[in-house]
Amino acid sequence: MKPPLSGVFAALCTPIDALGRPDLVAFDRIVDFVTERGIEGVVIGGGTAEYPHFSVDERASLAVRAVQRMAGRGRVIVCVGTASIFSTLRLAREASESGCDALLLPMPYFFRYSQDDLISYCETVCRAVSSPVLLYNLPSFTNPLEVSTALQLLGNVPNLVGLKDSSGQEENLKALATADKQRSFSLFVGDDDLLLSALRAGWDGVVSGIACFAPELIVAVYRSCREGHADQATANQASLDELIQRVIAGLPIPWGVRLGLAARGIASGAMHLPLSPARVKQMEEIGISFGDWAAVRGLKLDRVWNIAY
Repeated sequence: MKPPLSGVFAALCTPIDALGRPDLVAFDRIVDFVTERGIEGVVIGGGTAEYPHFSVDERASLAVRAVQRMAGRGRVIVCVGTASIFSTLRLAREASESGCDALLLPMPYFFRYSQDDLISYCETVCRAVSSPVLLYNLPSFTNPLEVSTALQLLGNVPNLVGLKDSSGQEENLKALATADKQRSFSLFVGDDDLLLSALRAGWDGVVSGIACFAPELIVAVYRSCREGHADQATANQASLDELIQRVIAGLPIPWGVRLGLAARGIASGAMHLPLSPARVKQMEEIGISFGDWAAVRGLKLDRVWNIAY
């Protein structure tokens, strides 16, 4: 069966104003920026968006705004995870009413829970909404979701339509892709360095933080692989790996994404922590390195560099 969702989805950051509130004008610019560069849809409120920093009301409002701004140009997936079932249910219901195409459900964060606890959590959220839901395995920041648990849920919960795996564990690629040859659920990789490996293993797409500031490159990897251009796909993935090392490695991932956006001419406001002098220097050096990398590849940079330090 054909999976319900596939392709390149850009995981958007959440730009902020001087008081740390979502900057709606900048948010609209980011939506337009990625949509004009060939992606299939956007994911808002996920890890790249730094969702623990924002209230349920702010996140629900961004869901409505994203749907309105996309205006049918692509699909919208809204991340609804929080630390508590109560706030998650409220956000899930409000996001579902926004008209988005699906919800993305990460596991609870901060406290540790068993796999049985996570099953109950997911089942409760899915029963509360009619929207399609994708599981989100983000073990670096939330409770880890084991492959067997994910497959149990995907096989038993009717409106669970897929999984985004950001574990970085390459062994998960084959295990999930071959679990059910007749599967009707979607598999999205969340680690850009595993994109080509995931596609070759039979996965359906990617939810990419790098696609927030360099969507052209993620689209190039995806399309060259899908069109059977193996050598070009390998070369595109090598370019992506180099970009990861230049911009993402050594920084909290959302900071690298927002730094990349600044290089493309879209300011996203201050970081959520004050930057030490060492961090300021590091980010300036990364910006120069990214500029050199982009120039070789003809990637247009506007070099705003007005991230507040």
